[in-house]
Amino acid sequence: MRTGAEYISSLNDGRTVLIDGQAVRDVAGHPAFSKVVQTVGELFDIAADPANGMQYHSPEIDGPANRVFSIPRTSEDMKARRAAVERWAKHTHGWVGRSPDHVGTFFAAFAAHPEVFAHDERDFAGNLTRYYERILRENLYVSYAIIPPQYSRATTASGWEGDNIQVGVVGETEEGLIVRGSQMLATGGAISDEVFVTCIKPLGPDDVDFAVSFALPAATEGLKFLCRRPYATSATSEFDYPLTSRYDEPDALVIFDDVLVPWDRVFIDRDVEKLRRQFFDTGAHALGNWQAQTRLTVKLQFIAAVARKIAAVNGTDRIPGVQERLGELAAVVSSVESALLAAEYSASPDADGMMVPGKRALYGIMGLQSETYPRVIQILRDLAGGGVLQLPSGVADMKSEVTAADVEKYVASPNVSSEERIKLFRLAWDIIGTEFAGRHQQYELFYAGAPFVVKGVYTYRNFGFELHVAELDEFLAGYTVDGRTAGSPALEALVGAGEEA
Repeated sequence: MRTGAEYISSLNDGRTVLIDGQAVRDVAGHPAFSKVVQTVGELFDIAADPANGMQYHSPEIDGPANRVFSIPRTSEDMKARRAAVERWAKHTHGWVGRSPDHVGTFFAAFAAHPEVFAHDERDFAGNLTRYYERILRENLYVSYAIIPPQYSRATTASGWEGDNIQVGVVGETEEGLIVRGSQMLATGGAISDEVFVTCIKPLGPDDVDFAVSFALPAATEGLKFLCRRPYATSATSEFDYPLTSRYDEPDALVIFDDVLVPWDRVFIDRDVEKLRRQFFDTGAHALGNWQAQTRLTVKLQFIAAVARKIAAVNGTDRIPGVQERLGELAAVVSSVESALLAAEYSASPDADGMMVPGKRALYGIMGLQSETYPRVIQILRDLAGGGVLQLPSGVADMKSEVTAADVEKYVASPNVSSEERIKLFRLAWDIIGTEFAGRHQQYELFYAGAPFVVKGVYTYRNFGFELHVAELDEFLAGYTVDGRTAGSPALEALVGAGEEA
């Protein structure tokens, strides 16, 4: 199992990463990426150390592998898998949203259902299985770009005028497919080993050229990562920006300038129906989002701890109103944690023997994520108050002979040193007020798609309204305008017994 140093050294492979109109020569050493690259390297070191319990014997490769990439086939597998994902999430406190276990989880589900990728003429199912085995053997960091660019939401790609805007097939050779266009939102793409490219948005029959699924090395010729403005470069110190400086994972638009996709890296070739099936018939969407909710739970627990400590430092934690706010925060976080465990408890094997998390609990809590995360942030805002605004301009104020004495005297709390108070409130500001914080708010709001899609499709369709409506119909059928009962024999017997009494 590779180490963090091996991961870091692999990044300078000639990939094209673009920031501020320039190509980045040294990805691992560039200030936009170096700290988060170090963080990801630490994740690989954690997994490589057998003492951390993240390794297991994979039957697919008959050898050791990272459990975060495993296919769960029993309840015990589910529990062990969640523990491994949680181990990584706790190292980043949930602030790295697309760590390697996210897309790796999707491929675990894909590999458990190779029949979905079967093709009459080419061995796409074999491609998928072999690629998954590579992830296991090499402990790969795979990112993904699965959303069309926001050129127009009124139509799909086939209705867009001009050359390809969304990535699609423009040619075919003996070597493979030629693709052109772009795809968003490749979080972590610039610092990953490979990028998985497909489309999760529903496509129509006319969009067949865009209905592809493939994976390529980040350094593939003609592939470019156009990154958003990094926040880490503006972090003056780790003390002033403890989250921004460590966890600013890059988001990028992936651009394909007539890129060759070799046949052995193609999983779906211009098939709209299979494009949908890869996520939903394999259970990948549920398993991948179960990983995401594990990560989110750890993040919310971390934010709750910051809120609780701020109340203690401010001396407000004995005020009933503050306790009520902390209680509300505890209820919100507990609901997410409970739904995560409920999805695990209610998991069941599908036809291929893979355990699929209980969708009612999973999609139920996902349906509220666009409300849950802002609510947690608002409670932290309320408890922090003006304390996050009345801070020194930077760590230099705490060291300078001109300002240090005033900072030490006036920016403090009873039984808490000036440094401790400033450190805590700097962290709170990095959660609620910095560019990094704003990006995370938007990120969590749209983690699984637009909120109306998450609620109107995933949550609505997986609740199981049919059962409850059937029970309601049975109840309604049990009485009439003249008061006589009807319906089930058990109900009639119960009513009859009551009349005799």
